[in-house]
Amino acid sequence: MPKSAKYLLIGSTEAYSGKSAAILGIAHQLKERGLDIAYGKPLGTCLSESQTDAMEEDVRLLATVLKLPDNRVCPTLLSLDEETIQRRLSGVDQRDYRESLEQYRMVPGAKLVLLEGPGNLEEGSLFDLSLGQVAAAVDAAVLLVARFHSVLLVDALLSAKERLGDRLLGVLINDIPSKNLEDAQKFVRPFLERQGIPVLAMLPRSELLRSVSVRELVHQLKAEVLCRPDRLDLMVQSLTIGAMNVNSALKYFRKGMNMAVVTGGDRTDIQLAALETSTQCLILTGQLPPQHFILSRAEDLEIPILSVDLDTLTTVGIIDRAFGQVRLHEPIKIECIRQMMAEHFDIDRLMGTLGLEAAVTVQ
Repeated sequence: MPKSAKYLLIGSTEAYSGKSAAILGIAHQLKERGLDIAYGKPLGTCLSESQTDAMEEDVRLLATVLKLPDNRVCPTLLSLDEETIQRRLSGVDQRDYRESLEQYRMVPGAKLVLLEGPGNLEEGSLFDLSLGQVAAAVDAAVLLVARFHSVLLVDALLSAKERLGDRLLGVLINDIPSKNLEDAQKFVRPFLERQGIPVLAMLPRSELLRSVSVRELVHQLKAEVLCRPDRLDLMVQSLTIGAMNVNSALKYFRKGMNMAVVTGGDRTDIQLAALETSTQCLILTGQLPPQHFILSRAEDLEIPILSVDLDTLTTVGIIDRAFGQVRLHEPIKIECIRQMMAEHFDIDRLMGTLGLEAAVTVQ
């Protein structure tokens, strides 16, 4: 059956590079230009926690934000977890997933189908659903999202170009620290362009996008909220451990902005010091209840206090991972992505390469 749409597969060189954010920003601009788009994520990694709902969380979020009707949301074929991997390795699962991708080739009316790829170029190979395999199965162009760690990211992109060949339409370099922006623009972009790798965007680092809501920390830590449950939408940008003496703590806390402070439930002095600085939430370990005056002060300052049944080391580890795996649940982040992509992403170059024409002129 002939395809009725063009396909763009958004992949990455490593997990948590910003694929969902890139798709959201691209889709928003395409919809502004009147294009009928569809979206799908063949290989799932983040199923809904609801036992009655098998839709991928990322798929639900993007479908909701972009107001996509059901016939513009392609089904996820497989959720990648220990059980599905074991079934494949043992031979219980012998499904031909390349054949299953045929349903992605039938989206009548859509001009472009945006597909979200696996976490890296290898993930999904066990099921014939790696980035390259999906691209070949649906004849998709590939846009790679790469998080900037250093200028050596060119190694990964050159390797990806060698593996993907002409399917690689271009790259989006994400999360570039301000100190590296000039070198990235002056050296990395022109080098990649000379190697036949178009750079469609270079996005500066955003502290807002790297932040985590208190609500997400409650979820990740399975914490009990002791006060101000109405303030869980506060955004946390940094993590501080209150394990020193109170004078040292105060100097340290005053340097921080929008902190989550982790300290023992018995460290009343540290708790009070944290409440008087730029703290978005106080996380108490050891399941020791805070003093009444601490709760009262936190209520007045509108700062949530969380209690966790974990030691400090475990708590800090979970929070660190939360910062590294930020998802776009908060409306403020979604708006931030829209603005950043509108400013930095070359949507006209993308459309020209894909052979897409706008149905609406954007002023």
